[in-house]
Amino acid sequence: MSAARPAPQPRSAYAHWFRINTRWGDNDVYGHVNNVVYYSWFDTAVNRYLIESGALDIHGGGVIGLVVETQCHYFAPLAFPQDVDAGIRVAHRGRSSVRYEVGLFAAGAELCAAHGHFVHVYVERSSRRPVAQLPLELAAALDPLVLTD
Repeated sequence: MSAARPAPQPRSAYAHWFRINTRWGDNDVYGHVNNVVYYSWFDTAVNRYLIESGALDIHGGGVIGLVVETQCHYFAPLAFPQDVDAGIRVAHRGRSSVRYEVGLFAAGAELCAAHGHFVHVYVERSSRRPVAQLPLELAAALDPLVLTD
């Protein structure tokens, strides 16, 4: 038995937003944004949020997040020169890991053109070993990203 194909999600499914400007080089020979760019946007949206919230110091912090899993579902093409809205949320928070989910929307669209996830495992920068628990600054920054029904 195969699983049902995921459906595009509405803006209300996400907690925090960033605007992303597409670039000429984002398009591929088929005239739309290449699939690898979507993954870059996922990473950019989440890490920008973490940096701006004071939860991640990419240059000197003792704890960093390593991506251990990622996936994307595509529903509609995006292309330069469109603006893209990236919505983020936290779907699961573990002892040392977080599953972030990201929806990518054409500016003004109600349903996402793509949505996906990635899992960060938070590790000590020097040892690359998982932390015993998420740092307090990170845990606090994640709280607004958790949507409840």
